[in-house]
Amino acid sequence: GPRVRFGPSPTGFLHLGGLRTALYNYIFAKKHQGTFILRVEDTDQNRVVPGAAEGIEDMLDWAGIPPDESPRRGGSFGPYQQSHRLDFYRSASDVLLERGAAYRCFCTPQRLELLKKEALRSQQTPRYDNRCRHLTPTEVAEKLSQGLDWVVRFRLEKGVEPFRDLVYGWNKHEVADVEGDPVILKGDGFPTYHLANVVDDHYMGISHVLRGTEWLTSTSKHLLLYKAFGWDPPQFGHLPLLLNKDGGKLSKRQGDVFLERFARDGYLPEALLDIITNCGSGFAEKQMGRSLEELISQFEIGRITTHSALLDLEKLPEFNRIHLTHHIENEGLRQKLIREVQLLVENVYGDQQVDQEVLEKEYVERVLLLRKGHISFLKNLVSSDYSYLWVRPSVSREQLQTISAEAGEIGKLVLGLMTRQDAVLTVEELNKDLRSLQKQTKETKYSSVMKLLRLALSGQQHGPSVAEMMVTLGPKEVCGRIHKALSS
Repeated sequence: GPRVRFGPSPTGFLHLGGLRTALYNYIFAKKHQGTFILRVEDTDQNRVVPGAAEGIEDMLDWAGIPPDESPRRGGSFGPYQQSHRLDFYRSASDVLLERGAAYRCFCTPQRLELLKKEALRSQQTPRYDNRCRHLTPTEVAEKLSQGLDWVVRFRLEKGVEPFRDLVYGWNKHEVADVEGDPVILKGDGFPTYHLANVVDDHYMGISHVLRGTEWLTSTSKHLLLYKAFGWDPPQFGHLPLLLNKDGGKLSKRQGDVFLERFARDGYLPEALLDIITNCGSGFAEKQMGRSLEELISQFEIGRITTHSALLDLEKLPEFNRIHLTHHIENEGLRQKLIREVQLLVENVYGDQQVDQEVLEKEYVERVLLLRKGHISFLKNLVSSDYSYLWVRPSVSREQLQTISAEAGEIGKLVLGLMTRQDAVLTVEELNKDLRSLQKQTKETKYSSVMKLLRLALSGQQHGPSVAEMMVTLGPKEVCGRIHKALSS
């Protein structure tokens, strides 16, 4: 099967754009029984953030798209971190130097800076003038004997072959016409992206390179490198950018595109995978609520279009609601949610006499099944609107009597109804019972009966239907709360 890789730089947190690139690679690998590789591209040592590489792998695991080979998992094509592969790059650049496809450049940073300033002054695009390309072997030997610093540059030849991109179709960029010979090995022995990605993709047996569209114009340069080495290149597919719905770049400044934030805020990974593929392309249809299995079965690389994917993050809570509903409906996943709710309740209400009974599995499960589809996040259940589920409200008889003078009689009718209810409570049955109960009052309207019961049971003016509250709390608790309110 194919071998694909996701190659992030460990310069910070994994964001939605990176997740999407990783996801397309993962889906492509799974669709074709291939291998998905995580390769950490840490050759720009000044920008490496300690812990970032581990954080990226943690987030791929969290998102449910773990790599088959990676720094943490290992594999037979390692090391999976570029800073541990410097020997590969050094010997590859030696091969190119021997073949005359690359050369040593002794230009000082000061000279390069001057070239850049000159170009900008005359409104040209800055580019290296290839000066050291023309040094004779004798001149090179002399400079080396003087101990001058050098880098290795790749000789860009004119006349690139077109290549067929899996997304953008036929493409070529005459790189020699627009840029100077690029540095492939820096003075510190670290490679630049151009050399490292070609050498690693070759030695790691990568068959398909699916990466962001920002690399499309460099691909002709990479193909020249493959040719200079005499290697067969992989197939390339460039993925359109992920943008805000107004077409701007996703803002990393506010930190609102990093996975860690979504995980902390209680989003389900499935909701994120769903929304970032929903606005993109590559899939049969655009329905919300697709699972990873459905994404894999629907995916066709030929369906990816070249226009940017516009992400509307305001829709994310709605995606989360749909996926949370799926989780609640699935018996295995529901057990995990029950444990999470128990922890949330202890965290939020722990210091207010929480009755141990509200943490019982059956009770929490009943809450989840009844509120399914009404909540977008699990943490909604511990918001103040739902505090009555976890702590008993304090409501006085006077408060109830301001709603109806018949508060006592209504209370007794409900107590009678609850003790008579030996059958399993259902919302439908209770709604009928409450309608007929109201007919036994002298002058209280149905809406006032509901308002009074809601207040007695929850201490609140709004929320789920009274029947649903009663089913959730159960007969014993309903009777207890009504007794308590009437006797205070």
